[in-house]
Amino acid sequence: MEWLIDLIGPGHTELASTLVLYSFVIAAGIFLGKLKIGGISLGVTFVLFVGIIMGHFGYIVNPEVLKFVREFGLILFIFAIGIQVGPGFFSSFKKGGVLLNGLAVLIIALNVAIVLTIFYIDGDTGIEALVGVMSGAVTNTPGLAAAQQTAGSTEAINIMAMGYAAAYPLGVIGIILSMLIVKAIFKIRTEDEIKAIEDEIESSQQKPLILSFEVTNKLIDGKTLYELHQILDCDFVVSRLMGADGKVIIPTSKTELHVGNKIFVVIGPADEMKFQGVIGHEIEMDWEEVQSQVYSRRIVVTQSKYNGVPLGDLRLHTAYSLNCTRVNRAGVDLLASPNLRLQMGDRLVVVGDLNDIERLGVRLGNSMKRLNQPNLITIFVGILFGIIIGSINVGFGMKLGLAGGPLVVAILLSRFGYKFKLVTYTSSSASLLMRELGICLFLASVGISSGRGFADTVFNTTGMWWVIWGFIITFVPLLIVGIIARGVYKINYLTIMGLVSGGCTDPPALAYANNSTGSDAPAVAYSTVYPLTMFLRVVAAQALILCFF
Repeated sequence: MEWLIDLIGPGHTELASTLVLYSFVIAAGIFLGKLKIGGISLGVTFVLFVGIIMGHFGYIVNPEVLKFVREFGLILFIFAIGIQVGPGFFSSFKKGGVLLNGLAVLIIALNVAIVLTIFYIDGDTGIEALVGVMSGAVTNTPGLAAAQQTAGSTEAINIMAMGYAAAYPLGVIGIILSMLIVKAIFKIRTEDEIKAIEDEIESSQQKPLILSFEVTNKLIDGKTLYELHQILDCDFVVSRLMGADGKVIIPTSKTELHVGNKIFVVIGPADEMKFQGVIGHEIEMDWEEVQSQVYSRRIVVTQSKYNGVPLGDLRLHTAYSLNCTRVNRAGVDLLASPNLRLQMGDRLVVVGDLNDIERLGVRLGNSMKRLNQPNLITIFVGILFGIIIGSINVGFGMKLGLAGGPLVVAILLSRFGYKFKLVTYTSSSASLLMRELGICLFLASVGISSGRGFADTVFNTTGMWWVIWGFIITFVPLLIVGIIARGVYKINYLTIMGLVSGGCTDPPALAYANNSTGSDAPAVAYSTVYPLTMFLRVVAAQALILCFF
């Protein structure tokens, strides 16, 4: 049994013992993180606490191995986050997201202001401890990782981890408490807010409409579809046309319209009345029951060479006698305009002859198996350039580091990678695996390394103040911004819940918001502010260490 004691006992740094330790810490942490208290679970963050416990009882890892695992896990996690939020990073600044992102930035600014105030008032608490407390208070692990990587020293890394662990539990509670207090102050009824959101979505829904019309306007008799586009000056796709003889054809830009024709149209909601006023009245018609050689099928883009290619470049009319009516991307239907750039995983809805559809399918790939294959070249090229950029001094001795560099490169790659023929599509399961594996390796490493002195540091007066400071850093900015959002800008309460959750990049709080309302509205607001917030959290933590450490 001595071999078993050597394998699982404390104080051993052999490779097998290290693997056993990491496996146990991660498995136990994930299991315990799924347990819910008051409907809230800590998720993979519990890996940190299990690591601390094991470190406290004397389990250790070779310092060089621990540093490599910690940094590599950080890079995997950060890069996966960047690829995930990148597509929404730039679009989040558009009309609907400017106000929400501005309020999220205010939350971060208030967090930093409170940290600096505490730093100058309480001379006994170092900035490294406060940055760890701030990261735990707003439940932002990437910020902790970036600050630790920037500080470099083992002592600072461990202090930050202790501060993070001390502030994290009450941080989650503080986020949810701020939601409840805003709700109480303004006497908000959740049911009314849900109805308001549903009414707003219904009135502003931009999903393309699929309608049938009969041509009755004699003034357009003999006009081609190209001429009709010039007259209406709006985007629409006529996917099928039935002539007076009852024959269904796939129209092209040169196809003429005649009174009595019936057409199947995909059009934006805002252009429906304009279209009807020029063409004729809308009719009810089931085109699938019409005897014809015209079929509708979906084709998935899985050939990487078409990533970023405009839809119009496929020349569907001339090369295949097909019409593309709409493109489904990540569950959202988009109008198939010629300048729409394709992405891996897009699903094209095309109509035409089955042989032509099959030929197009072969060209575009149409193989779900290909989507399941991870694009490792893009991942490691991105990591390579992320590390290089993270090592560049950007001024005042500041570097983006192993956290900021890969994050910036991943965001840029996910948005502009197609220009360099790089496929950034990653299946949701592969992306989740990379992200969760990275954060688990990182948290386990941080927990094990900081566990030895955790109890002596946290369970005393110092630790008590860390918990208090953490709650203030969490609660006060969220309460202020929540009151401003509701009182000044009249923002829907469900959106405010998503805002404060996203402003702290906190999945447990978002889960609470979704479960308590039964609506997706908090998740929409969360995803709107998350990209910019995640980026600024990383930068803010690094800046505090560089300026005051």
